[in-house]
Amino acid sequence: MVGSWGAASDVLDRSSAAGGGPAARQLVPMADAGQRPIGQFTTVDGTRLHYLELGTGVPVVLLHGNGSMIGDFIASGIVERAAPGRRVIAFDRPGFGHSERPHGRLWTPGEQASLLFKAFMLLGIERPVIVGHSWGALVALALGLKGPEKVAGLVLVSGYYYPTPPSDMLAMAQMAMLNPFVRGAIATAAIRRVFAPLPVPDRFHRTYSLALALRPSQIRAVREESAMLMDAASALSRRYGELSVPVRIIAGADDRIVETEKHSARLHRQLAASTFRRVPRSGHMVHHAAPDEVVDAIAAIGEARQRTARPAAKQGKALQRRWLHIGDSPAERCLEPAAG
Repeated sequence: MVGSWGAASDVLDRSSAAGGGPAARQLVPMADAGQRPIGQFTTVDGTRLHYLELGTGVPVVLLHGNGSMIGDFIASGIVERAAPGRRVIAFDRPGFGHSERPHGRLWTPGEQASLLFKAFMLLGIERPVIVGHSWGALVALALGLKGPEKVAGLVLVSGYYYPTPPSDMLAMAQMAMLNPFVRGAIATAAIRRVFAPLPVPDRFHRTYSLALALRPSQIRAVREESAMLMDAASALSRRYGELSVPVRIIAGADDRIVETEKHSARLHRQLAASTFRRVPRSGHMVHHAAPDEVVDAIAAIGEARQRTARPAAKQGKALQRRWLHIGDSPAERCLEPAAG
């Protein structure tokens, strides 16, 4: 399994042709850079975050799962399908891809949500639709609970929402990524399990950098998030009844990593106003199997956001954005804590 960004140029080319905006065209030359960053950077509270931004319109924030990174959303087709008519921002969460994960902080879903809200302010992202896959769904829920007035709604994909003991398959998948002696040899088998019952798509093989995902720094982040999974779900699940934003839940009917009935179906039953789509013959990577289901959920929340939009005068206060062109100096936008 060869990790490369080479095929990502095709993704970004099609996104641009479909109306993905200037960022798509400018980022295409970076797509053949191997393990080099494909997006831009911003620094918030001393943490350097890598993000990819495409298109203009209703903001949509994509948050990947444990052990993953931005490349997963490129490989799934979500980025190119969602970008026309929307401003899509995919983040490498702290410790994954090219984002930092400073020591001395417990990177719970709530801590990551606080960091992201500051990044949103810095980047002029107002009331985005939040899409979270797997562990990223916990961060999405934390965003919805911490600042419901700051998000338009949540699209939760293949999430682990309650502190039930992880299945054997989940434990095996985590072990495959964590054991430093064998992870390179069995990572491919672990990937097959997360995609099962479907095969791993050719596009994922072409565009996802396995070498980047298996770096020691990323493995440390995987270990930390695996260890806190049950505690994080326990803390958040006590507050699900407080959610006041639209929630759309999507899961594969045959997920072998997180049991759909015990998590996604249960969350839907608890949230009376939520919607739930159980995709047949699909597993944990349901966004690869049925990307249009995710995009349709994004569109529904985006349309509701537009109907309830604040007056245009208030909307005009968004910060001015600057595209990073190829060849520019690596200037970054920074937000540091106030002194004192």
